[in-house]
Amino acid sequence: MKFKVYDNAHDFERRIEPILLEKEDVFSLFFGVLQAIKAGKYKNPFMAAIEEDGKVLAFFQMTPPHPLNFIFVDETRFEEIIDFFIENIVALGINFHSIISLKHWAYKVAQKWETKTGMTHRLLMEQGVYRLNKINETLAHSPGTWRYAEESDFPLVGKWFNLFERDAGLPISPIEHVQKRVAMFLKEREVFLWEDKGKPVSMMKKSRPTKNGVTVSLVFTPKEERKKGYARTLVTAISRELLKDFAFCVLYTDMMNPTSNKIYREIGYEKIADSVHLDFYKE
Repeated sequence: MKFKVYDNAHDFERRIEPILLEKEDVFSLFFGVLQAIKAGKYKNPFMAAIEEDGKVLAFFQMTPPHPLNFIFVDETRFEEIIDFFIENIVALGINFHSIISLKHWAYKVAQKWETKTGMTHRLLMEQGVYRLNKINETLAHSPGTWRYAEESDFPLVGKWFNLFERDAGLPISPIEHVQKRVAMFLKEREVFLWEDKGKPVSMMKKSRPTKNGVTVSLVFTPKEERKKGYARTLVTAISRELLKDFAFCVLYTDMMNPTSNKIYREIGYEKIADSVHLDFYKE
């Protein structure tokens, strides 16, 4: 086996794209982030693959400070490949503090990483990966209309971004980080708002387009506007718009939030995989 680190995202994509396309929906996070790396949106990305006899056995991606993501191709040699990965990652001095991947892969890597480093893992989020092919057109709609978020919405979107993180149990991003990201979201017209009587009451964004799909994310409604159907109506409306340009939509849900999972299923999203986000710490 050979552990190959890639400096060029285009070379990396050419090597792994056929594998990603086999499960483009399940691997949408990896695939979408790779497109952002190609576009120069991340500094110092880590991209690597384990290869043998011209075949890719596994591949890895990290855009610090975000988690390490990985995909295993040959599961018949799962244990051997993980050991080889850890051996090389330690030798190269590559540090990662968290991982995100399909559930069974992530926990196996976490177990072996703990044995190697003495660190302990904890669950940040148990996630369901959902796919939408067709909207359920029988749903009742909440009052209001959708629109693109504009520069004048910058303070609101930034505030809701942090509140979304808090609700999801994620680390709260510093204000400078939020401002930079929100500015990029607005510039690229990725954020959508639902307005009722001229007042923004819910938010979502599109992200990580792949060859045939796009991801729905950052779905948030402030507490005082919840239980009115705004989020469901907004996600329904924008998913319908996105399906005009893409074959399918994907989203990640917090499996500990039964309300959001129920809403997405009502819209027409169907669960296709289980994913987890784990981090590591010293006891």
